[in-house]
Amino acid sequence: MTTHPRIEQLRFTRRELQRAFAGVTEEEASHRLMPMNCLSWIVGHLAGHEYRYWILRGLGEDALPIANTLAPYGQPATTPSLAEAWQIWQEVIELADPYLDGLTTDQMETRLTFEGKPHFESIGSMVQRVTYHSWYHIGESQAIRQLLGHTGLPEFVAQFGDEAAYRSEAENRS
Repeated sequence: MTTHPRIEQLRFTRRELQRAFAGVTEEEASHRLMPMNCLSWIVGHLAGHEYRYWILRGLGEDALPIANTLAPYGQPATTPSLAEAWQIWQEVIELADPYLDGLTTDQMETRLTFEGKPHFESIGSMVQRVTYHSWYHIGESQAIRQLLGHTGLPEFVAQFGDEAAYRSEAENRS
């Protein structure tokens, strides 16, 4: 089975997130420039978003509860260690990817049920939301890095190559 093009885009975005954080130290990652969250919070927050969508809702499992509490949205700010945030992020990705790899175009058009209620968006829209949400925080991370005095930061997304090139939905119908 071919990986759905939206999942390929999400994976490209994840690689860009990692590229955006190259060279950030633990001290810099936990430094908070008010009123923004710190860099390590961003990593933990994005891990939590994917966790809620793909593990809690998609798989119906709570295999890594810390992913939901490390950097929660709408709660008091946290400043986790960058190493811990990346570790949790990586564990979430490893748990989520088999689920995401199995999604067909038909499944992307359905809605997940969570706590007895259908999610307000289709799975495909959820994938797009996670992708766009990640890009928002990638931009934010670069602004924070500039304020921390970093120079030579990425100016634009990496080369697409085959890994992020456009493919039509028809090419992926399963």
